[in-house]
Amino acid sequence: MKKALYLTLASILLMTLLAACGSNNITGNAVTQPTSENQTTTTEPKAAEPAQKVELKLMLGQPRFKEQFEKYFDQFKAKELAEKNIDVTIELEMPNPDQAKQVLQARLASNDAPDIFDVHANDLPIYQKAGYLEDLTAQPSVATLFDSVKKTVTLDGKVVALPIESLSWGYLYNKKIFADNGITPPQTLDEMKAVIEKLKANKVTPFLLAFQESWVPQLMTALSLGGLVSSENPDWIEKMNKGEASYADVQGIFNIIDLIMANGSEKAFEVGNEAGSTDFANGKAAMWLQGPWNAETILKVNPEMEFGVAPLPVSNNPAGTMINLSTSTTLAVSPTSKNKEVALDLINYILDDKDSSALFQELKFNPVSSVHQYEVYPWVNEASEYVAQGKAYQDLKLPNGVTDEQAKLLQSYYVKEVTKEDFIKTMDKTWAAAVKAAQ
Repeated sequence: MKKALYLTLASILLMTLLAACGSNNITGNAVTQPTSENQTTTTEPKAAEPAQKVELKLMLGQPRFKEQFEKYFDQFKAKELAEKNIDVTIELEMPNPDQAKQVLQARLASNDAPDIFDVHANDLPIYQKAGYLEDLTAQPSVATLFDSVKKTVTLDGKVVALPIESLSWGYLYNKKIFADNGITPPQTLDEMKAVIEKLKANKVTPFLLAFQESWVPQLMTALSLGGLVSSENPDWIEKMNKGEASYADVQGIFNIIDLIMANGSEKAFEVGNEAGSTDFANGKAAMWLQGPWNAETILKVNPEMEFGVAPLPVSNNPAGTMINLSTSTTLAVSPTSKNKEVALDLINYILDDKDSSALFQELKFNPVSSVHQYEVYPWVNEASEYVAQGKAYQDLKLPNGVTDEQAKLLQSYYVKEVTKEDFIKTMDKTWAAAVKAAQ
């Protein structure tokens, strides 16, 4: 019995010791952390940082390119999220070109500037003087610009906007209609008259008229003034700014304007830019005083269409028949943007070395940067041939408001509500007022 008692006590003591040793590791089914120096610990995975949310407001007066820009901006948003963990929302406003400038200026004047907005290169000095343009000189995208293009957006040694649409333009003509009628682009006013007569004799409408939006007929003034001033009145703008000249000095612009209006399609005020593109693509007229920026819209209607770009004759002096060289669309960043860093990221992405070429090719824009590696279009090469021959001029820089007033007056002139004399008198006053306001 004593032996049994000793065995029982020994068993109890052993179990107590084992329990004491094991209590450091096991308690029921729960596992506790080891306490040795070589212990390994388990921790919960660290939660990912939430993405920073940023909203950018963009204003681009190019609604015809809405689909292309939205697609490209989606690519930017994905890139910004992946690389910087920034969740970007883009509020894109695309007013009609006829109202875009007025809408933008109203927003700027009321301290409601978009983060990024488009400006014609000729208007940059006005916006720069008012303090509306961020200095982009140090941005990586600017370093890739072609020198000739960079000059058009440089003021006082600073690059104040990013050019995206650089142009060599004149009027558009239907190559098939020209070939079928045995004609080539005329180089003088008399040659243009002969071309018109031949087309009419073959029951072809010479010019397409689309005057519903005033900016379209204004292109007639842009090209006719450009050719006449550059070839015969090179100091006209300087003299106008001093009050020493008049539109009467360049009233020769009406020679070609009258010819176009008298030999154009019917119901001009029922046709806007989009409908005009459709009509031109469908061969309803041989020529259209419109630029190659409409190429994408035209070819969407008729992918097989072949059109060319030619300089507009303004007199019987072939020296005045020239291509217009200009940078139209530029992108500017507001200095007051609350999301300037992201806005600058987008500006640089516009000339991304991997993605930019596809965008510019889809928009049918000319290359503006060394990152652009794509084949240019036939109409670009055609215009470039005239440039290479010295038959080109830099787009005229007119005072603020002058272009818009010309546009309105041309519409009124077409319906004979104003005369040439009225046009000249009104434009002289408009120019003088614009110069005074800029002082």
